Amino acid sequence: MEIISKYFDDFSPVQQERFSRLQSLYAEWNEKINVISRKDIESLYERHVLHSLAIAAMAPFEDGAEVMDIGTGGGFPGIPLAIFFPEVKFCLVDSIGKKINVVKAIAAELELTNIEAHHRRVEDLKGRKFDYTVSRAVAPLGDLWRWSKPVLRKGKKGELENGLVCLKGGDLHQEISDSQCRPAVWDLTEVFEEPHFEGKYLLHVAY
Repeated sequence: MEIISKYFDDFSPVQQERFSRLQSLYAEWNEKINVISRKDIESLYERHVLHSLAIAAMAPFEDGAEVMDIGTGGGFPGIPLAIFFPEVKFCLVDSIGKKINVVKAIAAELELTNIEAHHRRVEDLKGRKFDYTVSRAVAPLGDLWRWSKPVLRKGKKGELENGLVCLKGGDLHQEISDSQCRPAVWDLTEVFEEPHFEGKYLLHVAY
């Protein structure tokens, strides 16, 4: 938790408590279902929570925004962002049912009323529109953008134009070229000094 406080220090007592409970909740669930790499569970706050909050630091949302987390897995980046932005509505989707069950359980434990979670593919969410889609390294950029376009609406409900905001790592030149998108790209070491964030980036594709 200390590493979160190093970069963010304006939390309410409720937010503080919710963030502080993530370690025990994920450790407990990880004993039942492997939602996070075993070697990563001790580094949950740096490798998962703080990484997710790069979106809050670099591309914050306005109150009232609606955000879909594509391929949320165990709830990243959606759950940390929902704690950070209590007045933003989050829809977390994943095609793996047992992971969505974990998301629902943790959201219920933390009383996160701004989260809804669905066991389905993005393509199956008919008639829904969002200001942003977010994702954390679950698919190539081209796929993320193809899934995002039908569910996005025009506008600007945050620091950036409505669109896709995703976290990626490694050499992205070929992936960006293949996607035929022209994303803005930020290096996470501009915000976080830990070596873990070297070679990690935030990408934004405006709708």
